[in-house]
Amino acid sequence: MSRPRVLQRVLIANRGEIASRIARTCRRLGIETVAVYSDADRDAPHTRLADRAIRIGPPQAAQSYLNIAALLDAARQTGADAVHPGYGFLSERSDFARAVQDDGLTWIGPPPEVIDALGDKVSARRLAAAADVPVAEGIDQDDGDDALAAAIEDLGLPVMIKASAGGGGRGMRLLRSHQDAPDGLAAAVASARREAQAAFGDGRLFVERAMSQGRHVEVQVIFDAHGRGIHLGERDCTVQRRRQKVIEESPSPAVNDALRDTLGAAALRVCHAAGYVGAGTVEFMLMPDGQAMFLEVNTRLQVEHPVTEMLTGLDLVELQLSVAAGDHLAIPAEHLQPNGHAIELRIYAEDPQRGYVASTGRLHWFEPLDERARHDVGYATGGSVEAHYDPLLAKTIVHADTRGEAIARAQEALDAWAIDGVATNVSQLSAILASDAFRSADHDAIDIGWLDRTELQPVPPPHQALAVAAQADWQSGAWRSSGSLNRRYRHLGHEHDITVQPGAMDATDSRPVTAAAQDLAWTSDVSQAGVIVSHGHRRWALLRPRPRRSAAARSRLAGANTITAPMPGTIIEVLVSVGDEVAAGQTLAVMEAMKIEHLLTAPNAGVVSALHTSAGASVDEGAVLIELGDA
Repeated sequence: MSRPRVLQRVLIANRGEIASRIARTCRRLGIETVAVYSDADRDAPHTRLADRAIRIGPPQAAQSYLNIAALLDAARQTGADAVHPGYGFLSERSDFARAVQDDGLTWIGPPPEVIDALGDKVSARRLAAAADVPVAEGIDQDDGDDALAAAIEDLGLPVMIKASAGGGGRGMRLLRSHQDAPDGLAAAVASARREAQAAFGDGRLFVERAMSQGRHVEVQVIFDAHGRGIHLGERDCTVQRRRQKVIEESPSPAVNDALRDTLGAAALRVCHAAGYVGAGTVEFMLMPDGQAMFLEVNTRLQVEHPVTEMLTGLDLVELQLSVAAGDHLAIPAEHLQPNGHAIELRIYAEDPQRGYVASTGRLHWFEPLDERARHDVGYATGGSVEAHYDPLLAKTIVHADTRGEAIARAQEALDAWAIDGVATNVSQLSAILASDAFRSADHDAIDIGWLDRTELQPVPPPHQALAVAAQADWQSGAWRSSGSLNRRYRHLGHEHDITVQPGAMDATDSRPVTAAAQDLAWTSDVSQAGVIVSHGHRRWALLRPRPRRSAAARSRLAGANTITAPMPGTIIEVLVSVGDEVAAGQTLAVMEAMKIEHLLTAPNAGVVSALHTSAGASVDEGAVLIELGDA
């Protein structure tokens, strides 16, 4: 098969870090790029990395990044000859792939018929079973909310409800018992359907028997258009919160050489049967008894693809472009064996201490200070995190010779992240890395439910770093006093106090820090938002606390019987009326923000005395939505 064309200008049908990441590879290869943006992303970093940028609609994803007509029109206006969908949004939509090809453009991804066969999770289950790959017991037929709820009753709990047309945890609901569906199974199904529709433009669902005791392991594959396919090893994605990945690593601590060969062969078998072309990921659940159960195939680039790139030295986007252009796969053997260990940390704008509620706002400081790590970022200082999109801010990826060294490097990279303006999960990531369970080489120490049931302890910075930061602030004239001074700094989302006395810098435990440590001096750099402390090759970003009243505090001020919006978003459904009696914990309304549904519940029993919102309403963070009176 001859090469159909040389790619000259690629339209990137996405946003955030993945759009920037694709643009960087294209620039290195001399391929021009076109960025698309909604009104909310007009000044986003990905628009500046591309050669051209074009508006495709308002902030709502359905009217911009999910708008096929707008994307194709952008390609025509800019003379693009190819489209890269990234991940999420339309990346696994066969109708988009067909529309791109019908316009005479190169689709950088699997053919539409392959997306139909594998991107649809139900079809993929059936194909895997036919390829002699074990699949979980489940329900493939979706005849509506009530019918699917009845089928779940017949199958029996626990089950996992999943979106047929997408992944990333969107549209997923784990129902261990009826307590996980307090408003009924049909309501849980309806909620999953709405979330899937919002994320992928397709609300179809299926159900699998819940597999909550295993490890999540996936295999990266790449196929050319000439029938050759290879796998590039596995990634372990077991550390998840609410079935969404948080940390990925490779190789998996649970996979030996024999199992790696078995998983790789199964992944290639499934994809070969579908006539796969391009990069893809085959996901498995590794059960305690050692059996690997097929989960799904992601017919796109994965969020965690940098882990594989770090181990192999390959650029997966470059391989995607090459395959799309009709080239033969020609990967030297040395790239097919894992080299060392790699870890990826997903940094989200969310608050784990508040049930992972998403956080929005302006980024007063957003900078990864550890230059030794790879940072794939979607935002910059001064940008705004909006409620319209996924809360992923950035990914930090490290590589080392051993797993232990990679964990240490990952911790150092987290310490040096400076993020001010939104709540993030960086403290949780740090605590995961420091936990005995994660550090253990025993692969039975962690399963996919581990993070949801584990209480982790924050990792404080060294007392020397705090004291040096205070000294730097003091000497810079940021604050002065004649007596002992107390200073507070925020590191990885937690606040720490330090006491400073004129003429001496002492930490709260009274140990002096003016002397050099390990023959390396402590240094500091004062910024407007905080202090950067350096010690050898390590850095700590110590932020001055920014006064900000939390949504919970605003709710308390508004009254104990007041329900407020935890973040900006859209009200999906109001489930009560004025005069209704409600119980403590009862769901009163459902709102959507950052492509996730959030349940708004009653703080205590009472009677609905006032409603200040309705379905379809856009609300700001802290807005009073519902008021309760005494029962």
